[in-house]
Amino acid sequence: MPNLKNLKVRINSVKATQKITKAMQMVAASKLRRATEQVEASRPYAERMERVLRSLASRVIVTDTTPKLLAGSGSDQVHLLILATADRGLCGGFNTSLVRAAKRQIQILTAQGKTVKVLCVGRKGRDQLRREYGSLIIDTVEGIGRKRLAFSEAQAIGDKVIALYEAGEFDVATLIFSHFKSAINQVVTLQQLVPFATPEAANDSQASAAGSGAVYEYEPEEEAILADLLPRNISVQIFKGLLENAASEQGARMTAMDNATRNAGDMIGKLTLEYNRTRQAVITRELIEIISGAEAL
Repeated sequence: MPNLKNLKVRINSVKATQKITKAMQMVAASKLRRATEQVEASRPYAERMERVLRSLASRVIVTDTTPKLLAGSGSDQVHLLILATADRGLCGGFNTSLVRAAKRQIQILTAQGKTVKVLCVGRKGRDQLRREYGSLIIDTVEGIGRKRLAFSEAQAIGDKVIALYEAGEFDVATLIFSHFKSAINQVVTLQQLVPFATPEAANDSQASAAGSGAVYEYEPEEEAILADLLPRNISVQIFKGLLENAASEQGARMTAMDNATRNAGDMIGKLTLEYNRTRQAVITRELIEIISGAEAL
């Protein structure tokens, strides 16, 4: 028969845990609201910049003077994966889903004979990849957005990526992040950053021209504009991806803590029921002993 004291200790322990998970849920809900506002504010700018660049890129004929961020290095042998995760856990399957996508991409590229390098943005991604693919990790960026995510932090990562590209360290760079849809729905997304992806640019440009019949003239030339905007676009897209990640992290944490709070409540109910049954059994046994002793006298 379970000890009453042990049951009481377990009930108090679960109640204390429930208070912690409830507090974490409320904090995550507050942070989610602010993160959602940032995401919704950043999406129009990032999407419009990408649309403008696609329109410009569709008009450019690749030559020796074309910016390398658009033309590429002429090879796709070395791939850089920029894996964006959180620095902390207790957010459900948020980090695991991103790392799983990164591992799957590494396996696909390796099977094709490609060389893979990984830049981890967030400690959890590095920790989970280190055991199996530690040799592929070239750098880790931690402490992003501890208070409020700033564009300067994304720009620093963008500058690092551009510096690696100019040094010939990779040919293709892909950002892996979690696209925020709702607190219970986040979609792992892979977005190519380098070279600038333009498979849909020609179709978009043709469709736009067919619909409006408008012809644009650029000053300065398209290549000069691209040379200035393409590096900035990398930082903008990384910034948007990190904002999406921040909102997804808080949404996943809020959902996870809500589930943990509910589970703690269910456990408290079961333990309390067991405690009451055990206590009743102890009282009944003591009464039987008293009655038996009285009859013996």
